[in-house]
Amino acid sequence: MAVVSAERGSLGGLLVISAVLAVFELFFLPLRFDGTLLPDIGATPFPISALVAAVSMWWLVGAAGRVAPRPAVAGAPLWVWLGTLLLFVLIGPGGDRIVLSDWRMLLLLGAGAFPAAFRIGDVMAKAAIARNQDTRG
Repeated sequence: MAVVSAERGSLGGLLVISAVLAVFELFFLPLRFDGTLLPDIGATPFPISALVAAVSMWWLVGAAGRVAPRPAVAGAPLWVWLGTLLLFVLIGPGGDRIVLSDWRMLLLLGAGAFPAAFRIGDVMAKAAIARNQDTRG
């Protein structure tokens, strides 16, 4: 019983981290080299949050897969991340629109979803290998 509770706590923590990261990645998506926060390099977009999304979603899905090696559990951080982004698309805070409707939003979605999907496939493959080893001997 304590193991199940610890797994739920670990998974819950990963899901909270996933939601918080989605919010921060979305807020820092419009970052530019315009002299305001970053040096002035002709107002060039700097979507560093897409790189953060790629690395963090890879890690979160892998960590969730270690908690319980099932695709539904491993994919939970991805679903929470996508749900949080969708929530901000539909309802921004205070009615404001935060989501950019340009290539940076597509880059963020792709950079977060593709590594997570590959990692879910890795969890599925490891689970299948473990099942085959259990049935053989």
